[in-house]
Amino acid sequence: MAQNGGEINRKSEKVRRANRIIQNRTMILMAVLGVLVFLILVIKLFSLQILRHDELEAKALDQQTRSTEVAATRGTIYDRNGNIMAISATAETVFLSPLEMDRALSDKDNPVAWTKDSVAQKLSEILEINKEGILKKMERTDSQYEVLKLRVEEDVADQIRTFINDEGVVGVYMVTDAKRYYPYATLASQIIGFVGTDNYGLYGLEARYNDVLDGETGLVVSTKDPTGSDMLYGYEQYYKAQNGSDIVLTLDATVQYYVEKALSEMVTSTEAQGATGIVMDVETGAVLAMASSPTYDLNDPSAVYESRLASLVKDGQLDLADAQLRQWRNRAINDTYEPGSTFKVLTLAAALEEGVIDENTTFDCTGSIHVLDATIHCSNRAGHGHQTLEQTAGNSCNPAFITYGLRLGTEKFYRYMKDFGLVNGSGIDLEGEALGIFAPQETASELDLACYAFGQNFNTTPVALISAQAACINGGYLHTPYVVERVVDSEGNVLSSHDSTPVRQVVSEETSALVRQCLEYVVSSGTGRNGQVHGYRIGGKTGTAQKYVDGKVSHDKHICSFLGFAPMDDPEIGLLLIVDEPSVRPDYGSTVAAPYARMIMEETLKYMGVQPEYEEGEAEIAGKTVTVPDVTGVSPQQASDTLTAAGLRTMVDGIGQTITDQLPAAGAEVPDGSLVVVYTEEVEVQDDGLVDVPDLTGKSLVPANRALRAVGLQMKISGSGVCVSQSPAAGERVASGTTVTVEFN
Repeated sequence: MAQNGGEINRKSEKVRRANRIIQNRTMILMAVLGVLVFLILVIKLFSLQILRHDELEAKALDQQTRSTEVAATRGTIYDRNGNIMAISATAETVFLSPLEMDRALSDKDNPVAWTKDSVAQKLSEILEINKEGILKKMERTDSQYEVLKLRVEEDVADQIRTFINDEGVVGVYMVTDAKRYYPYATLASQIIGFVGTDNYGLYGLEARYNDVLDGETGLVVSTKDPTGSDMLYGYEQYYKAQNGSDIVLTLDATVQYYVEKALSEMVTSTEAQGATGIVMDVETGAVLAMASSPTYDLNDPSAVYESRLASLVKDGQLDLADAQLRQWRNRAINDTYEPGSTFKVLTLAAALEEGVIDENTTFDCTGSIHVLDATIHCSNRAGHGHQTLEQTAGNSCNPAFITYGLRLGTEKFYRYMKDFGLVNGSGIDLEGEALGIFAPQETASELDLACYAFGQNFNTTPVALISAQAACINGGYLHTPYVVERVVDSEGNVLSSHDSTPVRQVVSEETSALVRQCLEYVVSSGTGRNGQVHGYRIGGKTGTAQKYVDGKVSHDKHICSFLGFAPMDDPEIGLLLIVDEPSVRPDYGSTVAAPYARMIMEETLKYMGVQPEYEEGEAEIAGKTVTVPDVTGVSPQQASDTLTAAGLRTMVDGIGQTITDQLPAAGAEVPDGSLVVVYTEEVEVQDDGLVDVPDLTGKSLVPANRALRAVGLQMKISGSGVCVSQSPAAGERVASGTTVTVEFN
């Protein structure tokens, strides 16, 4: 028994040891599992709270809040005189909330009379969009925002409002947006450019300065319940939109009009392929006008504007996309061309500066010159004979200028081309400037140099050429051409402005004076006589360059041009006019371009108040002129009456009651029927900081904006036409800087 008892005890001890082992192992296992579970939880929490914090926070906010964008107003583009070239008018975007529509249709307690089909049918009729497309968007019942049409006109928006109110439609909404509007339609179209349906700049300055003009979108954030509806007493936060900045251009709308009018008439009369014109302030590089033909309507940029292009598209000779690109293209900066004899201005300046010729230089022209194995002819095959320096310029003598270029040599010639900005581009503040095309200096032959000297066998852009030519006549200073004078924020603060410091002085004042002397001779007695403007001293140079067709020189297709500067005693403006492949004969720069250059010069100089000085008998030749009366110090109405009696037209700038200045100035001689701009005094802000809101009734966009600017107020527009209503109303006293909402119809 004792033995059996011992065995039992031993067995019991083994069981206890086994149990303890199992217990210990279990505890260890549980501890390990616990640690693992803890680690997993920690990792999960780290992932949720740290790694995925932003993502989950965004999801939570999306579930709990509704965000509605508040569009920023795109900045306005002005010309140098404050005329609006581009502005954002209010418009509305129509959208659906399929979720809300579905809930309304599912609510048996509140039945509705409309159906998805009936709503889609009516909306398709009003918006002129596909009904099936609307129905497809209505089926996206988990969505609260489906856009039907962007930026609808006010009358369309009113039809939508009437429909949804009359029928009690739920889930159709409109949000205020902005639509870009270009008051002058085709004016400066290639410069200004246009925006897309999202108001993002696609072309021209609208694209180049998109970040400046665009502004920052605002938000309205509000809480919503689990059903997606706004909570009655929920959280709401408004993040104000930051409006885009305005840009003020160097362009003058009036001068731009003169250039575009001349281009249109010239292309039509000569049946040319196109044309380009630039007017520049030679002292600063500011571009007063830049135009290309064909042009287009900025308010409808996809439409082919000019009839010739439209006919080519209709007849299948030109793709629509190619026609659009042609009319959008800014030939002044995007295209290069052979300048022909207008380039001789630079050869003349460089040769004078280096001393290889001087004012006493003479040249005997036999009608041709031999360079290497080539014979290059003069325009006068019989030769010009013995010539002075002025006469070589006036006769546009190729052999003479070839000789001047060869005397310079390749190294110096290329150095001047670089110094004049022809090789690396002008640096103008526009997109897409092409670079000049020259043979590499190290491979350029004597024949290359000979051709370059009279403007053949290389390419440059019109803007680079006129910038270089301006440096030849303004005292020798090269300026970077530019079209944006300054950037101004929505509060009126100047953010940036152009620095007109010259890039470099290329030639001396003395050289420049001799160049001006030669160019004046070209117009008075040489090939540029058709560019004369009676009463003004004009300097200029004609050019006729052969075109290349299929890689070969064409003898019947030319590019004709005229370069002009005035007044020559103190040059203010430079003009470059280029005609691409005119069909008339003779097709020379002197016969095709010069007459239209004269037209632009005359109108521009008189508009700018540069007074003509007639010699005996010239006034009769120039036609009937009127002496501008002095209308300063009188009321706008009195000024208008006085100017009308003198045979002149009047434009009032400002809303003051007294004329303080006028353009042209009193005493100036102008053509009968000319426009005189009269300026009124500025309206002062009173001591309390308030101003009277002017009455805009019946005014179109530009005069309305001018009236508001005169008293320091801003304008927000809706529609187009003339003002039919405004808020604040006329006569109300408001703080300077207040925005006045103006409805045009």
